[in-house]
Amino acid sequence: MPTAVLVDLAECETCSAHRPTAELVETAENEHLCSGCVAALDLCERCELPARDTALTTADDYWCAGCRAHRTLCADCDRYAPYIVAVLSGGDVCESCAEAYTACDDCDARTTDSYTVDGFRAVCEDCREDYTRCRGCRTLIRGREDYCEDCAQPDDSRVHDSDYTPRPIFHGHGPLFLGLELELRTTIHGYNDSVTTANNELDGVGYLKHDGSISCGFEVVTHPMSFDYAINEFPWSVLGRLRLLGCYTDDEVGIHVHVSRAGFDSPAHIYRWLKLVYRNETHVTALARRRDSQWASFDPDIRDIAKHLAHGGHGWGRYHAINPRPAHTFELRVFASSLQRQQVQAALGFAHATVEYTRTLRAHDVVAGHGWEWATFTDWVAEHPEYAALTAELAALTPTDTREPSSNLEDLACAS
Repeated sequence: MPTAVLVDLAECETCSAHRPTAELVETAENEHLCSGCVAALDLCERCELPARDTALTTADDYWCAGCRAHRTLCADCDRYAPYIVAVLSGGDVCESCAEAYTACDDCDARTTDSYTVDGFRAVCEDCREDYTRCRGCRTLIRGREDYCEDCAQPDDSRVHDSDYTPRPIFHGHGPLFLGLELELRTTIHGYNDSVTTANNELDGVGYLKHDGSISCGFEVVTHPMSFDYAINEFPWSVLGRLRLLGCYTDDEVGIHVHVSRAGFDSPAHIYRWLKLVYRNETHVTALARRRDSQWASFDPDIRDIAKHLAHGGHGWGRYHAINPRPAHTFELRVFASSLQRQQVQAALGFAHATVEYTRTLRAHDVVAGHGWEWATFTDWVAEHPEYAALTAELAALTPTDTREPSSNLEDLACAS
């Protein structure tokens, strides 16, 4: 009679089936499972044991919970990493994901929010506390100095050379931005105080430049501003302060308004704008308080090549009512200079209003609605309260209604 063989049985910890102990497989979680239950598990690629819970590591392997116990989950890629980088204002990320964040040039920390400082470096929010803004261009500079190297002048007069062109700082929301150039004369004795006052008041919105046509004085130049920002945020009180210090204007100084090319919808839009201004020379010069100026000529030849200018042509010279030579702007040069807030705001308002008015102007509006005529334009302006200063200046004039239907077929075609 054969001898009975005793088999040591154990229970599978998943399905509770009894199997020979030697057939049960130990898992990474120290469980003992039958072959059927083990087949449903993944294999840890580090310890090579079956595991209920595996996760991806930065080495592109799947590890069990025990093997990855000393690794940290990256907040960006959801993989476990042996080394982790703490991101300021963010989470803990792996070294690979950390490369997507800016490294502070002062403390080397990675950060979600960085600040550009003088020299085109970037610093984190904590190190930002060691910097202040240049009063000329608003660039962050180290320490508590007032001006960066570009803006500082050895004699502290802070009036830049005529060819000075700093990095533009855009104020407000585009795409249509305006840049103001206001030419002023000063008395000899009031020059230094006027310069100091102007720079203190402008405080990053603008700066001062020398102008070869001004024997004693300077030019106030602003950074690009939206029309809304210019009206509501520009330090208009500076005009009164400069007037009290003896600053004045005459027939030889003017206001120039740069209008961003990016603010136009198309070459056709530029063409309509140029035509509106040039076709209304008499009214424009009356509003601008400046007739027959050698610095802002209404040259008929320029009017004739408006289509060429609208498509990127530059014409010749820059002393025209509209100077098309700047690469990124058109320079409206028609206005006489002023220290009166309403007159300066009217100049900005005219530049902005003419662009917006011609934005949707079409051939039908020109033919049936006298769209290019002054009275039609000024009626439109009166319906827009944001142009209050321009409306007030227009009300002070006594324009004559000279509506003359256009017979220029090319003009009408290009208006569409």
